[in-house]
Amino acid sequence: MSPDDRRYTNEHEWVMANSAAPSSVVAGITDYAQDQLGDIVFFELPKVGDPVTHLVKMGEVESVKAVSDLFSPVDGVVTEINEKLLDHPELVNSDPFGEGWLIKATVTEITAIDGLMSAADYDSFTAGI
Repeated sequence: MSPDDRRYTNEHEWVMANSAAPSSVVAGITDYAQDQLGDIVFFELPKVGDPVTHLVKMGEVESVKAVSDLFSPVDGVVTEINEKLLDHPELVNSDPFGEGWLIKATVTEITAIDGLMSAADYDSFTAGI
């Protein structure tokens, strides 16, 4: 079951608003995504200051099974990347909704995340795959 405190894309990314900073979000890939990928061995993440665009490629994830594109769940600018993933990409396998976050960003329009799937909608979506 996906956490209720964030929103989800059909590309299997999640985004959560930062309550302490009104136009700031944290984003990552879902538990479903990491499970489908298998053991993750490498991430290519955007750089701090890079613009990101909703559902446009922002990087790549490599697992023992495949290389997959990472898509931004928001429009904005990257303010931080999870540096731990560069040395320990497996953090996403063990904790995709916590220590395995990918980026933090300042978003253009915070209300845009309201248009993404709720946890219940995402869980129904993945159940049908």
